[in-house]
Amino acid sequence: MQKLTIFLLLIIVCFSCAEKEQVDMILTNAKVYTVDAQFSNAEAFAIKDGKFVAVGTTEEIQGKYEASETLNVNGNTILPGFIDAHCHFYGLGLNKQSVDLIGTKSYDEVIERIVAFQKEKSTPFIIGRGWDQNDWEVKEFPTKERLDVLFPDTPIALTRVDGHAYLVNQKALDMAGITSETKIEGGEIQLKNGKLTGILVDNPMDLIDKVIPQPNRTQQIQALQDAQTECLSYGLTTVNDAGLNRDVINLIDSLQKAEALKIRMYAMISNTPENVEYYINKEPYKTDYLNVRSFKVYGDGALGSRGAVLKESYTDKENHFGAMVISPEELSKLAARIAKTKYQMNTHAIGDSANYQVLKTYAKVLEGQTNRRWKIEHAQVIDEPDFEIFKNENIIPSVQPTHATSDMYWAGDRLGEHREKGAYAYKKLLNLSGKVALGTDFPVEYVSPFKTFYAAVARKDSKHYPEGGYQKENALSREETLKGMTIWAAYSNFEENEKGSIEPGKFADFIILDQNIMEIPENDILKATVKSTYIAGKKVK
Repeated sequence: MQKLTIFLLLIIVCFSCAEKEQVDMILTNAKVYTVDAQFSNAEAFAIKDGKFVAVGTTEEIQGKYEASETLNVNGNTILPGFIDAHCHFYGLGLNKQSVDLIGTKSYDEVIERIVAFQKEKSTPFIIGRGWDQNDWEVKEFPTKERLDVLFPDTPIALTRVDGHAYLVNQKALDMAGITSETKIEGGEIQLKNGKLTGILVDNPMDLIDKVIPQPNRTQQIQALQDAQTECLSYGLTTVNDAGLNRDVINLIDSLQKAEALKIRMYAMISNTPENVEYYINKEPYKTDYLNVRSFKVYGDGALGSRGAVLKESYTDKENHFGAMVISPEELSKLAARIAKTKYQMNTHAIGDSANYQVLKTYAKVLEGQTNRRWKIEHAQVIDEPDFEIFKNENIIPSVQPTHATSDMYWAGDRLGEHREKGAYAYKKLLNLSGKVALGTDFPVEYVSPFKTFYAAVARKDSKHYPEGGYQKENALSREETLKGMTIWAAYSNFEENEKGSIEPGKFADFIILDQNIMEIPENDILKATVKSTYIAGKKVK
């Protein structure tokens, strides 16, 4: 009888083992924020063929599945992979090959960095990015005289941190054929006493772009891989690059197919005549790693360089209103054309006048349509009556929380108290639209999603300033912020059914944190780091 009992138990054990489903990986003993419709928590999940197949308790997953790889994370926090809804991924990589001017505290420091860079690199054309005169004691735009003296025969183009202004020297101006008589719509060629200062804002920058040497293929690949390394270190598994040309999009596709680029990409096509004509009559292009289904359009410039278009004059510059980069007529014509296709239109709009122009254009051309998900990129300064347009189901605000905490030191100077109340109003936008897609706009801001998270929740910068938070009434909750960095960002890309949450059937893109940013004290959020990043169930960091 005893032998029979043992025999039956062995049969039951063997039968149980045989019933377990084989998967590639099981992760257990975690604090998983799934970001599903219920914003539920879990302890474990199983992965097969790059996708989640089950999510539940450790006991449930271990009882049903077995895997060649099992990972016990000992209580660490697991989140869906972060999605940056607005950045310049390729630009970040290219910047690593130029003079880094981010964080400079004076024009003297800018000069010092240029001299040091050129001493080491000796490049035929000096390119740099990141200066911001608002961070200097003297907050006026710099001028080119010192560059002319130091580098009379070497052209220089230094991009302001927001990407909407150049400081160039005389050699670069000469190469581009720019004189004090040059006239360009949609921006400014700054003059002082009738002479060029070297400052170009928005559209005139294109003349310099035409004479800057273009990176070769090796440099392009290096830029993309350098950007990937930094992004993966911060837990970014998908990035929305806000403006790429066809050649770079094709290069990204080829690198992804060769598994030389592992990060997923939502590529916005730069609004150039060549790009529009090539793509607009084609179907959107989609792989598991690349999504090409939108056009990136610039409405106006940036607030820091006074290129953002305001309904009333800048408070700190009388009779200056900024300038549209695209005319209202051209904007309407392009929008009507895109509205007849499956493509999205994602338009940069900073000033209240630019936002109004874009919002009313979207509403008009999309009338009668549904589920178009066109984005207002930045949605930075909104006039009170225009907020209501964000109730339109076809429009999504795509915002960058660190812009608020970077700009707060001088935004009031540009806008005045009344207009500032309608700026960086993320909670108000969320309440009206139901969703906000969150990004960084890097390299304009830092890559770190933790800075995004902290700025959205605390409305403070990395110095924990101001004490009570900047316009705290527009802070987002931690749950809302995480959704904006995952499932809502995925939704804005038409990708909510494949990513943005940890659910069966979705790509196994997730991150392991060393701290639980959903629970730790607010001021500790910036101390959190990513222990590991996984894309399609494979560790990439």
